[in-house]
Amino acid sequence: MKYLSTRKNNENISFKDAVINGLTNNGGLYVPEYIPEIPSDFFEQIESYDDLDIAFTVLKPFVEGSLNDAQLKSILAETLNFKIPVVPVEKNIAALELYHGPTQAFKDVGARFMSRCLSHFNSNENKEVTIIVATSGDTGSAVANGFFKVPGVEVKILFPKGKVSAYQEYQMTSLGENIHAFEVDGTFDDCQKLVKKALNDQDLRTKKSLSSANSINVARLLPQMLYYFFAYKQLKKDLKGKKMVVSVPSGNLGNVTAGLVAKRMGLPIDKFIAAHNINDTFFKYLNTGEYAKKTSVLTYSNAMDVGDPSNYERIDYFYNGELDSIKEDVAACRIDDDATLKEIQDCQENNNYTLDPHGAVGKLALSELLKEDEYGVFLETAHPQKFAKVMKKALPEFVEETADLNECRKTQLSNNYEAFVKVIS
Repeated sequence: MKYLSTRKNNENISFKDAVINGLTNNGGLYVPEYIPEIPSDFFEQIESYDDLDIAFTVLKPFVEGSLNDAQLKSILAETLNFKIPVVPVEKNIAALELYHGPTQAFKDVGARFMSRCLSHFNSNENKEVTIIVATSGDTGSAVANGFFKVPGVEVKILFPKGKVSAYQEYQMTSLGENIHAFEVDGTFDDCQKLVKKALNDQDLRTKKSLSSANSINVARLLPQMLYYFFAYKQLKKDLKGKKMVVSVPSGNLGNVTAGLVAKRMGLPIDKFIAAHNINDTFFKYLNTGEYAKKTSVLTYSNAMDVGDPSNYERIDYFYNGELDSIKEDVAACRIDDDATLKEIQDCQENNNYTLDPHGAVGKLALSELLKEDEYGVFLETAHPQKFAKVMKKALPEFVEETADLNECRKTQLSNNYEAFVKVIS
């Protein structure tokens, strides 16, 4: 499998090189040269396969030429060593719980897969790789844990000052060793701009081997397809002729993009819902046909506070910019903070199920758009404990686990590219 740029240049490179590079040499995102289709009999028999077999079948075509079968199986065994259950919540609606990994967030799968790929690719190299990553919360936690003590890899995490929860901050700043956290005076979008500028800085890259662990990196993005295959396996017997619809709490659009790739591979999901908070750039695009990035605004579902979602570029590429084709596969919904809190309260009272703020956005969007002939799944992307202050606004009885921020190791950083270059050089 070769990888191309979303911005139409001459690159035609391996999975290994795409992972190491992070961004293309003209600032685009890497995409596979084609999306392979899985035979229909695989889905007819999917209940008979274990999750590792499913993961191997799905990802093998994308890594061919860079990882052999044994290497891929070994990486997947280390990546998928926790459960990813589907839990019924109410009639025709279930939660796909993605928070049972080490940092209690969906990004554990992608971060663990990427870290192990990069460790393998770097095992015979003498030079050190520096991973730079922007986070609105959960990515930093997952990347820190996934790359902790990985030989030959230094990690620089940028997070916006005052815009992540105490628990998230603790997870990404308490490890030390090869993990370095920087609190940026700005928004997530500011952090992401710094990372993208560095990855596009050819002078810097001649001096430093850089890559990124955001969902702009294909090794973060592609394994996120696996959730949807696992969910279909668990739900297949319960669909009973209904169409499967998945509601995805959406910020940088990585999970939605991965789901659309899975659908193109043949996975029987009828439609995706991109569930947004008031950072609604993609929602407005689907409704107006115009993509207009905006400054992100802090909300209760902070991991979705993205005003210029990177993976929009991949979606646009896969659909050749044809809005009507995108809308056949993706709908969108916008949920504000007041509705988010009320959904957490209502779901606890009516279903005895505790939603985190992001899952609440996903579930409410699903409830608003789900049709009679559909079975809906929403993603519970992180454990409620990671957002304890918000949870207590909705559920005063919610018990908060303490995070000792005295153990945090972080460096203050201005929203300035030259200052950022100094800390990564």
